[in-house]
Amino acid sequence: MNSVKVLGLGSPILDLLVQVDDSFLASRVAGEKGGMGMLDAEEQKKLIDSFPAGKLKKAIGGSAFNTISALTSLGMTTSFLGKVGQDADGDFYRNAYAAAGGDISRFRFSSSEPTATCVSLITPDSERTMRSHLGASSTLTPDEITAADFDGITHLHAEGYMLFLPGVLDKTMQLAKEAGCTVSFDFSSFEVVRIFRKEIEALMDKYVDIIFANEDEAREFCGADHFEPEKAAEQLGSVCSTAAVKLGKKGSLLKQGGEVCRIAPKIVNAVDTTGAGDLWQAGFLYGWLNGLGLQRAGELGAILGAEIVQVIGAEIPTNRWDSIKAQFNQK
Repeated sequence: MNSVKVLGLGSPILDLLVQVDDSFLASRVAGEKGGMGMLDAEEQKKLIDSFPAGKLKKAIGGSAFNTISALTSLGMTTSFLGKVGQDADGDFYRNAYAAAGGDISRFRFSSSEPTATCVSLITPDSERTMRSHLGASSTLTPDEITAADFDGITHLHAEGYMLFLPGVLDKTMQLAKEAGCTVSFDFSSFEVVRIFRKEIEALMDKYVDIIFANEDEAREFCGADHFEPEKAAEQLGSVCSTAAVKLGKKGSLLKQGGEVCRIAPKIVNAVDTTGAGDLWQAGFLYGWLNGLGLQRAGELGAILGAEIVQVIGAEIPTNRWDSIKAQFNQK
């Protein structure tokens, strides 16, 4: 286990969590419910100012960071590559990650843009609709990523949101492969798949070993009028060696070569799905990277996915990790 070191690539984002009803969402937030949309700083401020005082909860976030943070809490060796502002939020990010045991040496800094923020609007059905201002994270360029970033790294986990930064994912995945790393890639949102379909296909064909997709993302990629998880897993598994289709309350469907596993969900009282897919991926990667097999990797994903939906935000409380680790160690 100590020989595995995971590098996350993504946008380090400060999450601003708020619970709203569907009528607020329909009247105040443009675009489809669910998924992620971009706002400029002024638009995001107007949205934040529309919330009653005291309603916002702040939490460290970002898709790939959530996955890497959970792997760190599970005792794995991790590092993170992303860009923050030279501000209090950026300092908080790095200090919190370092305190948890993460390697902060690969963070980059912007002297002109603030650390990214994401308003996560949580409706009573526990669905979240995200509206982000990417700030410093959006200024990461391919030239800032070098072969030295992969010294000692054995696996790269990257988020689909990085496709908004031209050339960054391709450069990073190429360097990862040249360093002998395996690569996992999270579609991140159906909007990302819709906008960057051709780019995603090229990355999967050249670099990706594990693809993660939720139901909406898989449907968008496969273009099926009547979504069938089995066909989606088959199609995704035809372009990379391992495919994981996350189905929420219906569990997950996994394919690796000729092996197909359906993983039952852990049914809990869900209050917020923020980070559910990210934490599921952390559990899966823990099992996959440590050679525990496809079935067990999926089961570990289900454990973390169930844990995170019981709290607001994408961070599992510290006092829960001992119990989680005990479940992970069960045969």
